[in-house]
Amino acid sequence: MKNKNAAEQIKKIITNALREDIGTGDITTRATVPPQAKGVAQALAKDDFVAAGMGVFKKTFLLLDKRIKVKSFVTDGEPVKKGDIIARVEGPLASILQAERVALNLLQRMSGIATRTNKFVKAIAGTKARILDTRKTAPGLRLLDKMAVKAGGGCNHRMGLYDAVLIKDNHITAAGGITQALTRQKKALRKKTAIEVETKNLGEVAQALNCGADIIMLDNMPLEEMEKALKIIGGKALVEASGNVSLDNVADIARIGVDFISVGEITHSVRAADISLKINNKK
Repeated sequence: MKNKNAAEQIKKIITNALREDIGTGDITTRATVPPQAKGVAQALAKDDFVAAGMGVFKKTFLLLDKRIKVKSFVTDGEPVKKGDIIARVEGPLASILQAERVALNLLQRMSGIATRTNKFVKAIAGTKARILDTRKTAPGLRLLDKMAVKAGGGCNHRMGLYDAVLIKDNHITAAGGITQALTRQKKALRKKTAIEVETKNLGEVAQALNCGADIIMLDNMPLEEMEKALKIIGGKALVEASGNVSLDNVADIARIGVDFISVGEITHSVRAADISLKINNKK
């Protein structure tokens, strides 16, 4: 996705989130905080994590009120320790309070994804394998989820159904087999595009390889079967391991020589980082 398009999409995500939260107006802040009141708030880390979404955090406040000033003390991908002050927010208190929850929600989710991703990346250090994300993201937040994966040291798989070819089991069933699916896909392509095929057993691996797949996904295969699949493929296609990948087994999978390991949990089961925003003075 081009940077301009990404910036517009991020703006849309934040705008919709603010509209969802504020609705017709913040009735609590409107009653309790004088509109002229100004102050400073600090974003505080309440546990250890890898930061991601600092720019999104800042943009959330600025989209609501351009008078707010945000200073970040960490950058995306940087490790944070419990007790660290990661940002300073200054300006009209009413606006800070209205943007607070959305800004934190996005920052906490993105930092949680980056943190979990980084654990997987560290677990396979020293191998050639790379950690990939999947399309198992929060609806409407895919761009931010994938930005967070990159901040954690992972790599992005396809953004959606439109930017890469992945022939999955249901495509194969609907098409009548791997050969039929791959033949139709090749005819439909208008430009050189890598074709990835999901396989579930060694027979399907051989079929995909013989039909000219560029990337072969080994889905939910036991380690021993994956090793046999790699021998069949023999370097003639890139190999992605997928399915039931955890921190307990990811290093073993990486060591057998796959090129990619896709991990759904880094986006679909993430625990948000614990971050709070505390007002510490008024002007």
